[in-house]
Order: sequence, then structure tokens, then C-alpha cells
Amino acid sequence: MVVAVDVHQVFQYPFEQVVASFLRKYPNPMDKNVIAVKIVEEKKDESTGIIYRKRIAICENVVPEILRKVSILKVPSIQLEEESWLNLQERNMAIRSRCLTWTQYASMKEESVFRESMENPNWTEFIQRGRISITGAGFLNCILETFASAFLKQGAQKGIRIMEMLLKEQCGAPLAK
Repeated sequence: MVVAVDVHQVFQYPFEQVVASFLRKYPNPMDKNVIAVKIVEEKKDESTGIIYRKRIAICENVVPEILRKVSILKVPSIQLEEESWLNLQERNMAIRSRCLTWTQYASMKEESVFRESMENPNWTEFIQRGRISITGAGFLNCILETFASAFLKQGAQKGIRIMEMLLKEQCGAPLAK
């Protein structure tokens, strides 16, 4: 079974400010699960101006303690890889993230886009689709997928709250229509 979570949010701030806040979002005291984020590759395509970044995030293992009794789930941290393509000229940034931990048992992928809002060019639209599929964990598949679905939804909501807080701190009140 594949668990999917879709998120759509409009930030009432310009694209450049939203992207800058996104890139500074973690680590953050509002989400102690993200321990560190490291840029492992960054390059600019001189012909298109697109900036490519690859980052690795180290996160605490948030799997409930009761489930960590299963040896494959008993790891101290989880690694996530995020790739992004920032096009300042077209005012959009595409992001692809995936979990590097437990790849033989689970697939967790997110695809996101930040882009100028069609409603207001001073606002930024955020669209995200997260998918988790768990296989090879036997009877635990269903339990882990239920946990993963709740975790994805809560994580997306928390990420939006953190972005709103960072934007308000760094840029002031949101822009009105």
C-alpha cells in the first residue's frame, strides 16, 4: 500500500523571501527532530541560471519506542536527501526529497514546488506531495504505514507553521492583496 499526503499553502510573502526562509528552516528549536542539515553539492548552470543543491538532513528516529524493538527500526537517526532546483528568473523552486534509511523496507519520497502565486505576484504558492510505501516488514507493514501517514501529515503542518513564523520574524506581517 502507498500512503500519500498532499499539501497546498499560499504564503503571503514574495517568492525570494519564502525560498530564503525555506533554506534556513532547519535546524530549528520548533522541530528538535532535525539535528543537522548539510549542503553536500551546490552548482549553478551558467546557461539557465538554475541553482542545484543537494542537502543531507540528519533526523532523530521518531519511530515509537515499542516499534523499535524490531531490530531493523532500532537506529539512532534517519538520513534524508533533498535535491532542489532554484530558478530565480522564473521564480520557482522544485524540490525532491527521499529517505536514505531503511531503503530495503520503505520508500519515502516528497516532491515540492515553490512558485509565484497566480493570485498575487507578491505571494508564493507551495505544493507538496509525500508518498510512503512499506514492504518487507511483514505484519508490521500496516502499523508502520499508519504511523508514517500521521507523521507525514503532522510534519507538513509543522513545516508550514515554522515557515510562517520565520517569515513573520524576518519580514514582518504578511502582504495583503
